[in-house]
Amino acid sequence: MGKVILAVDDSASMRQMVGFTLTEAGYTVIAAVDGQDALARLPAPVDLVITDLNMPNLDGIGLIRSLRANPACRGLPIIILTTESQDRRKLEGKAAGATGWIVKPFTREQMLAVVKG
Repeated sequence: MGKVILAVDDSASMRQMVGFTLTEAGYTVIAAVDGQDALARLPAPVDLVITDLNMPNLDGIGLIRSLRANPACRGLPIIILTTESQDRRKLEGKAAGATGWIVKPFTREQMLAVVKG
């Protein structure tokens, strides 16, 4: 059975693109519209979280901090998928507990390489 991936993005088209890319590759995708929605969808067991950085209600950094505060999620791989590529933002994500970073737009190959990681 493939990995279960939680994809978090406030853009419906981005959720669809991530979902299509990963589902086509054999993964199960759970979609969430922002950090609050993502937290509500857990405790469903997931193998990986892919989150946008800038979202309403609870942004990607807040989501990562919330996940890392939960002992059950401390080892969970978390990838930030965003249009931002500044070193300052990457350092902020890493400090919060992100394990990787993908800049939008992404290619299928980039996404699958990170997920297989």
